[in-house]
Amino acid sequence: MKPTHIRLRRACAAAAAAGILLTPAVAGSAYAAPVPGPYAPIAAAPTPTPVPTSTPSPDTDTVFRQITPAVAAQLDAAVRQVMREAQVPGVTVGLWAPGKGSYVRSFGVADKATGAPMRPDLHVRIGSETKTFTVTALLQLVDQGKVGLDDRIGDYITGVPNGDRITLRQLAGMRSGLFNYSMDGDFITRLEKNPELPMSPRQLLDYSFRHPVLFEPGAEFDYSNTNLILLGLVVEKITGRPLHEVIAKDVVARAGLRSTVFPTNAAIPAPYAHGYTNQTASGKVEDSTHWNPSWAWAAGAMISDLQDLRSWARTLAVGTLLKPATQAERLKTTPMDIPGAGYGLGIFDVQGWIGHNGSIPGYEVLPVHLPAADATMVILLNTDSQYKGQEPSTLFGEAVTGIVTPDHVYPGHKPVVPRTG
Repeated sequence: MKPTHIRLRRACAAAAAAGILLTPAVAGSAYAAPVPGPYAPIAAAPTPTPVPTSTPSPDTDTVFRQITPAVAAQLDAAVRQVMREAQVPGVTVGLWAPGKGSYVRSFGVADKATGAPMRPDLHVRIGSETKTFTVTALLQLVDQGKVGLDDRIGDYITGVPNGDRITLRQLAGMRSGLFNYSMDGDFITRLEKNPELPMSPRQLLDYSFRHPVLFEPGAEFDYSNTNLILLGLVVEKITGRPLHEVIAKDVVARAGLRSTVFPTNAAIPAPYAHGYTNQTASGKVEDSTHWNPSWAWAAGAMISDLQDLRSWARTLAVGTLLKPATQAERLKTTPMDIPGAGYGLGIFDVQGWIGHNGSIPGYEVLPVHLPAADATMVILLNTDSQYKGQEPSTLFGEAVTGIVTPDHVYPGHKPVVPRTG
């Protein structure tokens, strides 16, 4: 079935399925060399600020299982099952927990044309994980006293419906009531016909603002990419700098990330995995690797790799770049439409896993941190094509957590039981 709207995924979804192990269990490597070309300039990354160690609960053994060879074999089988059923070309799964071991595997192919294998060191587009960077940039400005979470968006950006009542907090928490521009029919038609063409933030807002608001500010939770476009513009207005430069210098470099970029065109740094999507004009699967991500901008344009997302997931959950009080505000969640899940300020808490997923045509990522075990999980894949209405990254997350964290299954559904053989 042809998709009904272009997806920068909602904060979560769910369901089932597995592939062939092509690479051994090796740790992925973060690239220290600067990325040439048309990317946001990133200052030489400093030595990362030590992240405070969270204290695992006394019953950590029941929170995160020891990654023994037998558990690794279970994980292999579960991942392969999801790949088979959901027809995922390639996936990389990383798990790390102090005293419990680690698991890093790549399965399948990164390029269907050449058969090149998926590898842990490949760059991928990270979709809505970008939101965590944009909101972090905003919260840093809060820490500097340059903006308040309860400021009205109309104080910074004109022409916003209900702009005199919608707060920056409501935008970051997905409670503004503004229509999601990526569900507008004309927007979808334009993107499907010309996915390589750039779009400006103002064009994106125009697609949203021609629709009536969905509800009063703060009344409900509704995941809308429009909210993040507005917050990106606020960051630009306050700093006087382009958003990609703010995120590169103030967030990415400060976090010590070396392979994460905010692109200003359709290029993706090598080495990279090709992305495949059925969100196309024909409904057939196409290679979307070089689609221009400007249509996602502050809501979903960024690129990263396994090791950077491992580091970022923990930095985000612990709040290393923010004052403790600001991080506490960030982690105050309100209910989503998933049992046991809540959404904070550009971040979610799903069954104890803190972070955000990301999806953009051709790619999905799931970088999350479980403070109860000081554990991190990162899943990267090179398709966003749904399986029986479920996001493939969610299927992998559910299968993996059902094995290693049975008390914290993401996103709370019954885990997939891998078939033998």
